[in-house]
Amino acid sequence: MGERLPLRIDGPAVPPLRVETVSGGRLMVRQGAEPVLFGVQRVTHRGLHYARTGRYVSPVPPLRAERARAFAASRDAPGRWSHHFRAALRASTDGPLHEGDWRLLDSLPGWFADANWPKLLAHDPERGHLTWFGYGDPVEDARDLLPLRRLSAPDAPRVKAYRRQYREGVLPPVLLWWISGLNSPVVLDGHDRLTAALAEGGRPELLVLTRAVPDGWAGQAMGRRVEGYQEHVRAREREGGPLSALLIAHESRRFAADLTALEDSAALTRGWPLAGGPDAWQRAVDAYAPGWAPDPAG
Repeated sequence: MGERLPLRIDGPAVPPLRVETVSGGRLMVRQGAEPVLFGVQRVTHRGLHYARTGRYVSPVPPLRAERARAFAASRDAPGRWSHHFRAALRASTDGPLHEGDWRLLDSLPGWFADANWPKLLAHDPERGHLTWFGYGDPVEDARDLLPLRRLSAPDAPRVKAYRRQYREGVLPPVLLWWISGLNSPVVLDGHDRLTAALAEGGRPELLVLTRAVPDGWAGQAMGRRVEGYQEHVRAREREGGPLSALLIAHESRRFAADLTALEDSAALTRGWPLAGGPDAWQRAVDAYAPGWAPDPAG
């Protein structure tokens, strides 16, 4: 799963599209000088209130239909799209890349639930709430990703063109960015492609941008699991018998799958302190999302 080659970025130190944080579980996603999203984490750690500002623009150029069909006809369409978006993000002047190691994954292990995809078209308010666990929260708030701008109508001209691409099997993937402060990926590029796939009763192919986990992290996190796996193998070897090799192979495959899932997990998103602190955050809210006053306890 996912792009194995690291995406090494030498700069900038502070990207144009970034997360800025203040005390009280408050954050702002800024693109250049413009706030595009405000968030307030609930004090119960069960979810997050958000407000979009309508100022977001995709950091990568529009995709031409000719490229989509050419890539779909190739033997390695996922790989070609991965390299395309890697190059586009590197060249972008208003994207999220900053110095360090990144990865483009084709999903997030165990993250996207089939039942949550239809909710995106039915429930996508500019000011809303994302539930992280769902206990007692409205069922429509359980969504697995957050668009950074309002989704277009399913019958919008651009969406209709993408719906044709979906039916033809050539629709490009939707590019997401994992933001750990939201505990959710957001849509970097492909809002209309997302709408098109959902309007056709399906789901889009994905590429998920995330910072790379540190080298050796998966092995450290799997420490107890490694010990259990090794003991299990030794026990099977001592038992012997005609099924011993088969059972060891099965356990080895399961262990490898667990390790791969950890290696493909999303690392923490870097946040920068918001200059001016809580007062500056509130002034930005008043200017870009007037009247929004979420209750962190609610």
